Amino acid sequence: MTGSAGLGASAGIGATPLLGARGAAVLLAPTWLLVLALLVLPACYVFWLSLHQSSFGQSPSFVGAANYVAVLSDRYFWRALLNTLIIVAVVVHVEMLIGLGIALLFADGVPWKPVLMAAMLAPYAVSEVGAVVIWRYLVDPEIGSLTKLLAAVGLGPIEWGVTPWHGLAVISLISIWLHLPFTFVILYAARLALPLEVYEAARVDGATRWQQLRRITLPLLKPAIAVAMLFRYIFAFRLFSEVWLMTQGGPARSTEVVALYLYVEAFRYNRFGVATATGWIMVMVSALVAVVYLRRVYREMFAARAEGVA
Repeated sequence: MTGSAGLGASAGIGATPLLGARGAAVLLAPTWLLVLALLVLPACYVFWLSLHQSSFGQSPSFVGAANYVAVLSDRYFWRALLNTLIIVAVVVHVEMLIGLGIALLFADGVPWKPVLMAAMLAPYAVSEVGAVVIWRYLVDPEIGSLTKLLAAVGLGPIEWGVTPWHGLAVISLISIWLHLPFTFVILYAARLALPLEVYEAARVDGATRWQQLRRITLPLLKPAIAVAMLFRYIFAFRLFSEVWLMTQGGPARSTEVVALYLYVEAFRYNRFGVATATGWIMVMVSALVAVVYLRRVYREMFAARAEGVA
């Protein structure tokens, strides 16, 4: 019986790769079909539509790269792209610094931690519409609480409906307030996962808290910081709701972002070809930023690892 069992086990082992490959293909087929139906086919259709001129009640007519030329030659698009890049740069980096500081503070221990944690995560449960309503009241030029606070310290009101830079600043504040919990959770979880033995050894060697932060915490948190920043770059580049609900791109389209420019072209001017071309340009710019950023991060990570091994 032992020989038969061994023979059966051998036969089973020999047959496993073939059956395993077929079984994996069968199990993965629904996932691939879902990806094909929800991502690949719509993306291909959008690209096809970007090469055509179309509108409501109009059959698409092939125009080649004319839509891309129209987008890239439109000064409103370049203004929207510049506004988007400014907001992304400010929002992601300010949010990362604040989230990292709060995550380190929570990891070291704070009084009333459960209450503060709930307050920290509360903005993520607020809808974007509710958040914009709150901030519109706070920065109202006449009755806003933040306006009164600025007046108390001798500063003028935030004229977000008149001055483009004020509008972009308020939009950036709303985005940071809404998405800070996302960054905080990633960094806080990564900080709690760091081994305590490393810090105990550093304290034994006489390392100060600042040295522990520079030499241990920040290098070990680099992968989590890279993931959080990559997601926030992508999400911030698609910014739409805060701008539409706050300023609708005004005054005179001076606070438009790329996503809002796409929406206006599609549903105000009914130029679906131009709108889909804008969408593909957004995808390409996002991919370019992601590739450049990830290459830089990976180089730094592998260089640090090589120094550690050496």
